[in-house]
Amino acid sequence: MEKETTPSQSEWLVMEVLWAGDASMTAKEVIQKMQDTTSMSPRMVRVLLNRLWQKGMISYTVDEKDARVYHYFAKKSKEECQKEKSRKFVDSYFAGSNTNAMAALLESTRLTEEQYQELWNILQKKDRDKT
Repeated sequence: MEKETTPSQSEWLVMEVLWAGDASMTAKEVIQKMQDTTSMSPRMVRVLLNRLWQKGMISYTVDEKDARVYHYFAKKSKEECQKEKSRKFVDSYFAGSNTNAMAALLESTRLTEEQYQELWNILQKKDRDKT
């Protein structure tokens, strides 16, 4: 079985905090930020930080003054993670068919004219990029 390299739904919440930060953050700082948006326990946040480190999603440096304190930072950008998650989603639920995945998403939602135009522009850019 292939090793999972993308964040779970809970891990994604931790990544959002790290992506939003201007610099690396200690576990305590991550926990404080997450208390505003979730009822996740501090212990669970620490477990998730460890899982993300094991997956290679984040890394850390050891504090110069206190070796017990780690400063965590994201190794993968949000965009990289979104692309990888999207690929895995298409592979898992649409047998790798990008067309079927996009069709299902488009059919399951209503688009405003602005959103339709934005998608159209993306398709046109994608078409230009392939030539």
